[in-house]
Amino acid sequence: MADGAKVAATQLQPSNIEAEQALLGALLLNNEVFDRIDPIVKPHHFYEPVHGRIFEIASRRIQKNALASPVTLKPFLADDEGLQELGGTDYLARLAGATISIVAARDYAETIRDLALRRDLVQIGEEIMARAATFDTEAEPAEQITEAEQALYTLAESGNREGGFINFAAAATAAANVVNAAFQRGGGLAGISSGLHELDYKLGGFRNSDLIILAGRPSMGKTALATNIAFDIARKYKKGTRPDGTEGAIAGGVVGFFSLEMSSEQLANRILAAESRIKSHELLSGRLQEDEFRRFLEVARELEKTPLYIDDTPALPISSLAARARRLKRQHGLDVLVIDYLQLVRPASNRNDGRVQEVTEITQGLKAIAKELDIPVIALSQLSRKVEDRDDKRPQLADLRESGSIEQDADVVMFVYREEYYHDRLKPPEDSDKFPEWQQKAERLHGRAEIIIGKQRHGPIGNVDLHFEGKFTKFSDPVRETAGYDPDFS
Repeated sequence: MADGAKVAATQLQPSNIEAEQALLGALLLNNEVFDRIDPIVKPHHFYEPVHGRIFEIASRRIQKNALASPVTLKPFLADDEGLQELGGTDYLARLAGATISIVAARDYAETIRDLALRRDLVQIGEEIMARAATFDTEAEPAEQITEAEQALYTLAESGNREGGFINFAAAATAAANVVNAAFQRGGGLAGISSGLHELDYKLGGFRNSDLIILAGRPSMGKTALATNIAFDIARKYKKGTRPDGTEGAIAGGVVGFFSLEMSSEQLANRILAAESRIKSHELLSGRLQEDEFRRFLEVARELEKTPLYIDDTPALPISSLAARARRLKRQHGLDVLVIDYLQLVRPASNRNDGRVQEVTEITQGLKAIAKELDIPVIALSQLSRKVEDRDDKRPQLADLRESGSIEQDADVVMFVYREEYYHDRLKPPEDSDKFPEWQQKAERLHGRAEIIIGKQRHGPIGNVDLHFEGKFTKFSDPVRETAGYDPDFS
């Protein structure tokens, strides 16, 4: 009975021993086969362990420009117990001798890899069933679902073909598609508009697969700027046929917003206050004039229609964040992802390798999400306190906390800076001789804000002027923009 059960279990495992033998025979007969199958199949894909070891040794020799044949492999496998059960080193000669053609080697390799993926799927399914049936206070069902999604995603990624060289024509075609998309938008934007004209001009919009870091000290307005941009993108969302023939956003986009610091209600209140131009505390207290209440209702109705999705789960690990982003794209679509803020994301592992290593894992994970989902990811980031110790408070790349990995992985690094905030804290007594000079500068700085582009892979660095209304926490283009200002002719 035990032997019968073992045979039944073995039969449940998808495998094709004949395909493995045919592939190994072709490889040992002609080592040039290796270049065609190396991107597809690896030693662990073989169901028969002995076949995996034969393939691994043969691969190593071929990669060293040495011959891999039944004769040259014989010394390496003479003591292999598994091979002895199959007939010893004579088995190698039989593999090569039984080969009819090497033309089908690639098909054999794909068959072996696909069957290996099926076995992994069976294993993941069994593990999911086992964990679900085990009542453990440390393993909540929601966590098990996230872990199952992550395991399936990892398996899907391992099943993808490995990248390699592509000819220049293919790369040029991809680049031309980006330019064509910008041209179809009226010229100027290769990515999604932020709603701020001069920022769009400097960046060309937020591009797919880019990781954009938006950094600043507390009270500079990072979250306000991020919510302004997110709401503008979601409000302009329009679905249709893109220039490349695919269906998706032809204006604006679906926005996912991970608010790790504020609740979804607080974030919605900020957006409502900014867009209805009502002070946030007046909105919460209900002290509204009739015209203000009408504006609030109009904005609230508009917000209900916008594809802006908020997740306010605190301290999310990067693996869960990625799984939820994938789920959102699958269910509703996803064109832009915002994370507020980077330092509140947890690493997937709990190895205590130090904060710098943790941030490296997080930034690499965010960049991977941007590339995998082919969307721009905007991550907010805190700056270190050393900014406050300088006379010139304008932030620099070195001010990023754990700056090495953030600066390295980001495609764009932007800083929000408001000199008005620091100048207000230097206010002298009104009867002081310095007060008139201070007041004159305060009037000049009132409502002024800057975005400092400290790094950009696709274009120039530099400053972008913005207008900031503190009572509404609202960023907008300077007045000159509304008066017909064109950055092309500045």
